[in-house]
Amino acid sequence: MYLEKISLVNFKNIASQTFDFQEKINCFVGNNGVGKTNILDAIYYLSFAKSYFNSVAVQNIKHGEGFFMIEGDYLLNDRKEKILCSLKKGQKKILKRNGKNYEKFSEHIGQIPLVIISPADRDLVTEGSDTRRKFIDGVISQQNKSYLRQLLAYNKVLSQRNALLKYFAANRTFDALNLSVYDEQLADYGSKIYEIRKEFLEEFIPIFNEKYQVISGDKEHVNLEYKSQMHNFSMEDLLKKSLEKDKILQYTSSGIHKDDLNFQIGDYPIKKFGSQGQQKSYLIALKLAQFQFIKQQSQLTPILLLDDIFDKLDENRVQQIIDLVDNEEFGQIFITDTHSERTEDIIKQSNSPYQIFRL
Repeated sequence: MYLEKISLVNFKNIASQTFDFQEKINCFVGNNGVGKTNILDAIYYLSFAKSYFNSVAVQNIKHGEGFFMIEGDYLLNDRKEKILCSLKKGQKKILKRNGKNYEKFSEHIGQIPLVIISPADRDLVTEGSDTRRKFIDGVISQQNKSYLRQLLAYNKVLSQRNALLKYFAANRTFDALNLSVYDEQLADYGSKIYEIRKEFLEEFIPIFNEKYQVISGDKEHVNLEYKSQMHNFSMEDLLKKSLEKDKILQYTSSGIHKDDLNFQIGDYPIKKFGSQGQQKSYLIALKLAQFQFIKQQSQLTPILLLDDIFDKLDENRVQQIIDLVDNEEFGQIFITDTHSERTEDIIKQSNSPYQIFRL
């Protein structure tokens, strides 16, 4: 599978542009602000019907314009596929595959598997647990439609339970029977989601450790740990135990929506004790493990987007990454860099066909 061509109209800072791509390595080089990352984000958009960098869809429309459109031509299992995503101000976003509209965008997730590695991934280290849960959910959802449906259903019921708790507090009332309807649904969805996450991480963590050891040259020991209240209690018990607290807080304080990942170097949090290079290596290993996991599950080789990944890494780590991606395990790769000479020197060492777009 690979992206043969992309056409952009009014997407971010790009008025109108078309690119024809090489099957293996494609590089965008140029100064900051010229739109390198925006092109990668457009490619991401065609896989997920949303931006990786800006969740407010209308803000991806070029300033002063009324719409954007992204169109991609793919070769997938020896057949042509055309994906189109567009948004007009004041209207719903449109996603089409071969001219046919998707009713639910979730049906498209996993059809064009893709992994992005970007400086924005640092949020996984610096931000709260919500960001790390989204990472887990994003990896699993690309190859497990049932999981995505259960997650959406869980979040809907969670929102309804929270609204009911607020209603109880505002009206100084309580209806245990009414609340139990939501508790039963949360317990059902929550236990299923937990088991899938647990099973996924049991498979994922060894892949991650292996990738990190290669990138670091076996210099450091890292750990990735799944934190969940459900390790010790059922979802049903958690809701019962936290009921009085939930009534005071007016929201659901326990459950799988509180799950997290511990990122550690040695026995310490990488957020506090890891250098910038170590944190970046950790995140790259995390994403390369995501790549391998999705490939194994989907039997498709994901597209790989590498946004400015050579910055803040020493030469040895850069070389290890290039050696990692320069093999048959990987398919089409897109790279951005502000240093054209560095990119060219690195890419020339590969055995793969490549092209460089100078922006």
